[in-house]
Amino acid sequence: MNKRDQHSVFMRQAIDLSINKMLAGDGGPFGTVIVKDGEIISRGWNQVSSLNDPTAHAEMTAIRAACQHVGHFELTGCVLYTSCEPCPMCMGGVYWSGITTLYYATTKNDASAIGFDDRFIYEEFEKPIADRKLTAVQLMREEALHAFNLWQKKEDKILY
Repeated sequence: MNKRDQHSVFMRQAIDLSINKMLAGDGGPFGTVIVKDGEIISRGWNQVSSLNDPTAHAEMTAIRAACQHVGHFELTGCVLYTSCEPCPMCMGGVYWSGITTLYYATTKNDASAIGFDDRFIYEEFEKPIADRKLTAVQLMREEALHAFNLWQKKEDKILY
């Protein structure tokens, strides 16, 4: 099987998850598979409404499952196939996990057209903190810096 056909097989899995799990009432129409060395190591689908968890997007659930599968928080060398271009939260998770390559089917504009619009988040990120819709107030910085100081001195820390 050539690379293009292989990519299509994995993307088909992500798209099928998005359809089947949405029709089963698990959440929105989003599905993801993560592949390492040509094998699917995890599957994820949107479970926001079924788990009452706003972070249970398809990419995030697949990343969590993949990390459990490999026994580590880094997914270097893995490829993520998702039925839709990731939202800002999921894209952050992709970057933090170290996933090497991302393939997506539909776009954020396609998602926006059916009511999944993340544009306001991108717009909020561009604003100064004081101008955002979310009130953010800094408290007790000096006390919290103690944890950072301890971290710097910790000899057996695991960097990520």
